[in-house]
Amino acid sequence: MNGFPLHPGKHALPAVPDPAEHATYVRTTDPEADLSTLDGVVLLYQGRLQEHALRTYRTRPRPGWVRGGLHLVEDPGRRFALCGGFGLGAPAAALIVEQLAALGTQRIITVGTAASLQHDLRPGVLVVPTSALRDEGLSHHYLPPGRTASPSPALTRHLTEVLASYDVPVRRGPIWTTDAPYRETTAEVTRYGAEGILAAEMEAAAVFAVGHCRTVAVATVLAIADSLVDRCPRRHSPDTEHALHVALAAAAQALHTSAASPSTPGEH
Repeated sequence: MNGFPLHPGKHALPAVPDPAEHATYVRTTDPEADLSTLDGVVLLYQGRLQEHALRTYRTRPRPGWVRGGLHLVEDPGRRFALCGGFGLGAPAAALIVEQLAALGTQRIITVGTAASLQHDLRPGVLVVPTSALRDEGLSHHYLPPGRTASPSPALTRHLTEVLASYDVPVRRGPIWTTDAPYRETTAEVTRYGAEGILAAEMEAAAVFAVGHCRTVAVATVLAIADSLVDRCPRRHSPDTEHALHVALAAAAQALHTSAASPSTPGEH
């Protein structure tokens, strides 16, 4: 029986394509394609949240820089970008992280939704992951074999500290990343819930892995939208929408405070 990935040890092998090729290609038509001077980028998975963000901030679109829609925020005193419209799932998110890193991004915070694995996590609660179960395929192409991937400790700390100033419930802890949202089984939900895993989603382990590989600080904040332990199919919830708006504002602020803080060696 073959293991995964099919080629053993591939995480340590050089790849044929180089993300720097993407940056070079973009700069042939737009020499200003550079994100290194920004505090960072906020990735948005939900279309409604992207629409809210573009209403909230004054932005300038930068078409062609990455696969998704990239918008530089031009509000006074703000130095970050918004990126959305690139799709869902680990491969889509990882591709964007690679392209942003190639253009000089140093910090990325992703904002999305998740399904609860705990009885007391209801719609509108924000979860800040401290690790993610690698139950997707992409992270195994970037990291040695292992059960979890972790975000940037420093950026996660800044994000948590900023969120504490908002009147929204926040939980920190491990989550479960899976490629198969319609194959989440009772056995898994029961097991992971008993282990203290807070929620399930589709991208975090992958973006943590790419961030580690490319030395980009990555953190995530998730709004609980539905439940797997007390099965409640997702429906529109004002609490979830409010939590997402708070998460967006906090992510922008955390990028700024992180960029302004002296870095600790080894804690990107």
